[in-house]
Amino acid sequence: MPMPSKIKPMLAYPAKPFNSEKHIFELKFDGTRCIAFIKNKEVKLQNRRLLDITKRYPELKKIYNEVDAKEALLDGEIVVLSKGRPDFNKLQYREHAQDEFRIRILSEKMPAFYIIFDILYLNGKDLTKEKLIKRKEILRKIISGEKRIMVSEYIFEKGKKFYEQAIAKGFEGIMAKHIESPYLIGERSKFWLKIKKSKTIDCVICGYTEGEGARKDYFGSLVLGCILSKEPLTLHHLGQVGTGFSEDMLKFLKERLEKIKTESLRFKARPEIQRKVTWVLPRYVCEVEFLELTKDKKLRAPVFKRLRDDKAPEECSCYEIIS
Repeated sequence: MPMPSKIKPMLAYPAKPFNSEKHIFELKFDGTRCIAFIKNKEVKLQNRRLLDITKRYPELKKIYNEVDAKEALLDGEIVVLSKGRPDFNKLQYREHAQDEFRIRILSEKMPAFYIIFDILYLNGKDLTKEKLIKRKEILRKIISGEKRIMVSEYIFEKGKKFYEQAIAKGFEGIMAKHIESPYLIGERSKFWLKIKKSKTIDCVICGYTEGEGARKDYFGSLVLGCILSKEPLTLHHLGQVGTGFSEDMLKFLKERLEKIKTESLRFKARPEIQRKVTWVLPRYVCEVEFLELTKDKKLRAPVFKRLRDDKAPEECSCYEIIS
């Protein structure tokens, strides 16, 4: 069968550490999810939103040299490493670069790697219905180099100990995957589980409050929401986040948000916010770390972690959160 030109990745549910003979456990890499299409010595990189991001990573255009296949469809994570661990702050510089010259300079100063953890298609054969453990075996056989790509290592059974070791070494968590799992295109499945150190949530950026002092030229905090209903678009207010921003990110976000200001609100109930708010169209998503949800379903002690250009606002549902 012909190799597809676009594909939505399989997604995971959150879980707590556990042991299991029916699962493999591998590191959770703090990077950008990427589907790689390799065909006749050409490479196309696609993110979760089905956008072509090949231009951003010129150093990955020849990874076909490290894959022993005429055609292959791979799933993995693009990372920028610092002292052997993924550095998401450096990756953000790579993700936001638009100018061709800047992209080339950053590719030399902060080179990216592609860590592969699955294979969906190989030389005319669809592998998505094969068991995960077989796909892992196939993957290891066709990877012939480790210049710009690496195969994700995994262990069996001892998930709790592996989780503790991963956190101790500075990783954000681990993944647990059932050994008989098929690859369910575009689905979130409990065949795959993500086990992270802290709670995080992807939020829609709905506006920003006026900045003061060192923030007077930027903003004080971002107003956060999640989707209650898509038609018509209705949001639940999750609170504000005002910490975790670098100065570069403050400037970058302010420039983006200034362009999408609006007077209309999409919240089910108008939020009570003490400071002056500039509302924006629900276009951007950010990942926020938090301790817990309060009784009124707001985020307690939220910290901005990153902008999620790879995720659409429509994916930020909060049915489970507020039920």
